[in-house]
Amino acid sequence: MKHHLCLVTGTIDRAFTGRQPWQIVAITTTTVLGTIWLCQVLFQEESLYGRAKKKLFKLARLIPAVRRKVESEIEKINDGFVKEIAQKGNYYTELPHDGMDQAQILKKVDEYLELGHYRWKEGFISGGVYYYNPELIKLITEVYGKASYTNPLHPDVFPGICKMEAEVVRMTATLFHGGPSACGTMTTGGTESIMMACKAYRDYAREHRGITKPNMVLPVTAHTGFDKAAKYLGIFTKVVPMCADTTEVNIAAMERTINRNTVMLVGSAPNFPYGTMDDIEAIAALGRKYNIPVHVDACLGGFLIVFMKRAGYPVRPFDFSVPGVTSISADTHKYGFSPKGSSVVLYSKKAYRHHQYTVTTDWPGGVYGSPTVNGSRAGGVIAATWATMMNFGLDGYVEATKRIIDTTRYIETELRAMKNIFIFGTPATSVIGIGSRDFDIYLLGGELSNLGWNLNSLQFPSGIHICVTYMHTVNGVAEKFVQDVRTKVALIMQNPTKPVEGKMAIYGVAQSVPDRELIGEFTKCFIDSMFYTPVDKAADK
Repeated sequence: MKHHLCLVTGTIDRAFTGRQPWQIVAITTTTVLGTIWLCQVLFQEESLYGRAKKKLFKLARLIPAVRRKVESEIEKINDGFVKEIAQKGNYYTELPHDGMDQAQILKKVDEYLELGHYRWKEGFISGGVYYYNPELIKLITEVYGKASYTNPLHPDVFPGICKMEAEVVRMTATLFHGGPSACGTMTTGGTESIMMACKAYRDYAREHRGITKPNMVLPVTAHTGFDKAAKYLGIFTKVVPMCADTTEVNIAAMERTINRNTVMLVGSAPNFPYGTMDDIEAIAALGRKYNIPVHVDACLGGFLIVFMKRAGYPVRPFDFSVPGVTSISADTHKYGFSPKGSSVVLYSKKAYRHHQYTVTTDWPGGVYGSPTVNGSRAGGVIAATWATMMNFGLDGYVEATKRIIDTTRYIETELRAMKNIFIFGTPATSVIGIGSRDFDIYLLGGELSNLGWNLNSLQFPSGIHICVTYMHTVNGVAEKFVQDVRTKVALIMQNPTKPVEGKMAIYGVAQSVPDRELIGEFTKCFIDSMFYTPVDKAADK
């Protein structure tokens, strides 16, 4: 050891022999700072290749000819979106001088709600609307009206709303096998539930493990809400590939991705693209091994999967019954059938939930604390969710689950029997991903869209999926879907190399564009179009 140390010091002494003091200081400082800079460049969460590729595309877009071409394409895309949305009739851009009477308002509401051509009440859309029953709507409309002015931010004024929220959380925790220490809150939707779990684990890791550069390890199929949470909260996402045959996360790859800055592991039950369920027991085992919290995202199918055993369908363990699972997100506004704007995030213990809260103690307005992103929250949504759950009851949810899973299994079986298409993995609940090795699957998506079906398009690899809801269990909807798929597959196979046209072509092109920031710009144009109102063209520039 001493010999090696002498070699190092001797080399340094010879390098500085004959140097002036200022030169020694300058060389030393430059070497230290250069080494620090090089380490910062090389040892970041994002790979050097990924950063270099982004930088290259950014520099390329600075070239005048490239920039003009990109701007031209973005303008064409934007004009297309605006042209489509501008066909929706007249717009109000200023307040009416005299307020409308109730009859006028209700008439206008009916007109606006009739916009759009998809027959969602007849079950022609994938997901979106999970249940439609005039009697339930009548109930929740009356309940919402009674509680429309309430706000759980003022628990002393509206203690009944807080009681309803507490009961919704406890009933949900019980369904997911949470023990006496299980707890949680309601949120406005799955994305906020996910975001709250991410905040809780980021802050928990900072306090208990001193982590200041947090990352989360999640499957490539995990909901994009995690990516949104990461952007809001400054968490790096370490994405793990799926197994091609099962579309479940690769557990070995997940373990290799964990490092000392990992604050949470994620599994889906089920995932959105293919409806398959990750191996939650294996992920939880990793959580226990490395002492990292594990979040199970059951936003999509949570209020199905908790009832599947009672409905006669086997399901792998996925909830708080699995040691190592520390939080779960589940949307009541999907298969819980409550109005939109309602979800629940659950934790195995209060220590995690405490880090979800935001508390300010030194504000001149007083001590302030809130459990979720919003301060004021709509008590009407809480009350309507509580009423929906009480109205369905356990038996009602089990019966609805049985009908939905029966329908899903019927569709899956029929599709598997068809040539020229295949099913991604094994659907766990109600989502069926469809692909093809014989033709571009977007052709099928486009053909079904022409028949009035609204399905979800997938990428990397190309696919489409149908999310089966209660709407598909009635009036022969499932049978019609199966027959339409069979007919259109046969039609496509008459010319399987036909290029995809129309909206569906955008998905195929989007996958092939290596500059993902450019696709992001196109997406922003689409989002802008949703806020379109007629304005002066010059002012829009």
